[in-house]
Amino acid sequence: MALRLTEIFYSLQGEASRAGLPTVFVRLTGCPLRCTWCDTTYSFSGGEPATVESVLAEVGKYPARQICVTGGEPLSQKDCLPLLTALCDAGYDVSLETSGALDVTGVDPRVARIMDLKAPDSGESARNLWSNLDVLKQRDEIKIVIASRGDYEWARDVLRDRQLDRLCSVLLSPAGGLIEPQSLADWILEDGLNVRFQLQLHKLLWGNMKGK
Repeated sequence: MALRLTEIFYSLQGEASRAGLPTVFVRLTGCPLRCTWCDTTYSFSGGEPATVESVLAEVGKYPARQICVTGGEPLSQKDCLPLLTALCDAGYDVSLETSGALDVTGVDPRVARIMDLKAPDSGESARNLWSNLDVLKQRDEIKIVIASRGDYEWARDVLRDRQLDRLCSVLLSPAGGLIEPQSLADWILEDGLNVRFQLQLHKLLWGNMKGK
């Protein structure tokens, strides 16, 4: 099995329900999307060859039991699926950060899927694979990055029309530098949405430092 690996690093989880937990991040290389606000463009290409076994050996050097497989878009590599299963078999609590543009049905059911829905200002909303919503479970999470009032209204309407909050937790995040976090918080409260507002904890602590 051949993987393309951008980096493995140990930090605090900055997002979703696991925010604040010490976590080992496995960042795979490559992504078919080009979101306008992407903050990990360095993972689009390059990387180093790796195997499932070498990844397991590297994550085993750290004390965390939480593992987050991310990208790029990790599911763009076919060997991401056996990697996820191997991490679960090794006893880790595994989460997957995925764009929502690729099919998540093959992901090991022990993995928590943190799945993005792309709002219009991302430039990639046409890539949302809506059939993914049919397979999400309560332990999964939906994340939407909000870059404008228009993005927020889109997210609000999708939330209501598709009853996203009945599927799993829904997270709304302000896109860094494009919208005031307080504005998003105010809109959520004004509309009484059943969502979680989130800021990226790791950026509050370390800024845009790579590997944090």
